[in-house]
Amino acid sequence: MKGRLIAVEGADGTGKSTQARLLADRLGAVLTREPGGTPLGEMIRSMVLDPDGERPVDRAEALLIAAARAQHVAEVVRPALDSGHDVVTDRFIESSVAYQGYGRGLGAAEVAAVSAFATDGLAADLVIVIDVDDGTARERLGGALDRIEQAGNDFRGRVIAAYRDMAASDPDRLVVVDGNGSVEEVAGRVSVAVADRLAGS
Repeated sequence: MKGRLIAVEGADGTGKSTQARLLADRLGAVLTREPGGTPLGEMIRSMVLDPDGERPVDRAEALLIAAARAQHVAEVVRPALDSGHDVVTDRFIESSVAYQGYGRGLGAAEVAAVSAFATDGLAADLVIVIDVDDGTARERLGGALDRIEQAGNDFRGRVIAAYRDMAASDPDRLVVVDGNGSVEEVAGRVSVAVADRLAGS
């Protein structure tokens, strides 16, 4: 039986990485992340996120992340799914659409098309979008920010709005989970959402 791919998404500071790890533990799933997940992907991650490195232009940023995604799917995600293992990924295609498509203004359809090429059409079976109020997210981020986290309030606002819009337009596949509260409280909401959406699949 083919495994299921679950992406955990959200703007920076929502706690999505913690929730992705906890969800993978509960499901006994393979845990991975984007950009990254492979040696090449981690190199690209550093290039894209390092605030002290050379800044790629917006289109280069989108293409670098797509390249990391192509390697990630080929080396990690698809082999695990084909072997019957569930996969939980901390970010996937929706991040590119939100951050580069909306945040950078490159166009949602254009960025989605590049990602579809990178994944050879693979999309997540379920996308959990962790949503928190802006003050909580800022508090969770702390002091040391990567280059994208430093993009400013307007950029962040576009990203948050993009996730909410995507969830509203595809409610069968994207589910918004309230990320406010303790780690345990949020994990409980995520667990219920996943069980509800994947029941019988």
